[in-house]
Formats: sequence, structure tokens, C-alpha cells
Amino acid sequence: MKKSHIFIIVIIAVAVAIIVSSTNDASTYVTFTEAYQMASSGKSKSIHVVGDLKKDASGKVVGIEAGADKVSFSFVMVDEGGKEQKVYYNQPMPQDFIRSEKVVVIGGYKGEDFHAEKILLKCPSKYQEQTLNAGV
Repeated sequence: MKKSHIFIIVIIAVAVAIIVSSTNDASTYVTFTEAYQMASSGKSKSIHVVGDLKKDASGKVVGIEAGADKVSFSFVMVDEGGKEQKVYYNQPMPQDFIRSEKVVVIGGYKGEDFHAEKILLKCPSKYQEQTLNAGV
């Protein structure tokens, strides 16, 4: 076998390893109920839950509480199934968190509490149509 054949086989093996490792990292969005069932069945992998921040009748976000360390915080999130869940986050509140349209929390259950490792936000201002004043 030539050295070039061995080199090509090694490159193909590395490519297959990269593809397999990236597909294992892919995850889907679930509701809090499904996330709790996954955690109860022993799946400790990070789970993605998408939802909205809980708002009152006037549209104001409610349920945000500062942690004892004044850095972390918790909030109430409503998933797409309508279930409310208190979410704990051990990092400072992300910029534009309260103004976000949708929130994705990545984490898992510890007992009855959902602990987010990462928070992704969909900011409504990024998707609003902008008017340009071209002076025409």
C-alpha cells in the first residue's frame, strides 16, 4: 500500500469522526415536561427548551429574582406547551434579556428545578423592518 493511500484513509477516518461527533452534539427543542421526563430517565445531556418569559396582563415581565450572590438570577419561563417553570441561571442577566421575544435555555433538571447553563435570546429589534431616511 502506498503512503498516499494511507494518507487518504486517515483523512477519511478523521472526516467520519468529525461528522459523528457533530451529530451527537445536535439536539432538539423540548418542553419542560419532556425535559423532566428525560432527566428522570437518566439522560443528563444538556436539553434545549424554548419559550417566553412570563408576563402580566400589561405585558410586563414578572418572576425575575436576583440570586443571593447578586450575580445569578432566576426567572419564570413559559414553554410552548404552556407550562411555567422557574429557571435558575448562575451567570449575570444577559443584555436585552427582558426585551427578548423568545428565550432558549440550555441545561437540565436538578431535582424539581431547571438550571440553565446557557441562555439564547431572540431579540425583536433584530427582526423588525428598519425604515431608511435617504432624503429622497
